[in-house]
Amino acid sequence: MIGFLRGTIEGYDNAHLYLDVNGVGYEVNITEGIASELPPIGDELKVYTHLVFKEDDIRLFGFLRKDDLSIFKQLIQVSGIGPKGAQAILSVLSPDELRFAILAGDAKAIAKAPGVGAKTAQRVIIDLKDKISLEDTFEHAFNAGGKVEPPAPETSGAREEAIEALTALGYSSSDAYKAVRAADDGTITDSNLLLKAALKYI
Repeated sequence: MIGFLRGTIEGYDNAHLYLDVNGVGYEVNITEGIASELPPIGDELKVYTHLVFKEDDIRLFGFLRKDDLSIFKQLIQVSGIGPKGAQAILSVLSPDELRFAILAGDAKAIAKAPGVGAKTAQRVIIDLKDKISLEDTFEHAFNAGGKVEPPAPETSGAREEAIEALTALGYSSSDAYKAVRAADDGTITDSNLLLKAALKYI
C-alpha cells in the first residue's frame, strides 16, 4: 500500500492535489481545508495517503498529518461512512473537534457535514466513542497547540467535573469540551478554577 508520497506540487484545487513524484504524477483526493494549508505550487510536499481500491475505481486520499489520516481510517470503518463521507466530515470538523463531538455525543455537529444525516452521525458516535480517550484527546490538543508540557494526571477529574458543570448550566456537551480544552493548560487541578477559566471562552 502507499503510506505516503513525497514530491513536487504540480497543482491543486479544492478537491485534488497533483504531485510529481520522480516524474510520476499522482492525483490525490483532498478536502478544501487541506487545500487551504498547501504551500505554493513548485514546493516539495509530503502527504500521508490511503488507497481505496474498488473494481471500477482506484483513488488516493491524502492528508498533511498522520493524525488526520488516522481518524479518516477510523471513520471509514463505520457502517454507512465511505471515503467521501469521511472526507465530508473532516471538511467541517478537525480531527480534535470530531473527537470532542464523539465524546460529547454531539450528533448535530457531525451531521453538519454534507451528505451526513442524523442517523449516520449517531452511528459514528456509537461505533467510535469507545475507541477514543478523553485524556489522549486533550493531550493531543495540547501538543498540537504547541504546549510541550504534558497535562498532569490529577487534572483529569477537574476536567470532567468542569465539563459536567458547564452542561448543567445549559451549554452543549460539545461547547463544554471545547471551552475546557481552551482553558486548561494542564496545570489546573481545581474544578472550580477550571470552570471559571472555561466560562471566559464561551
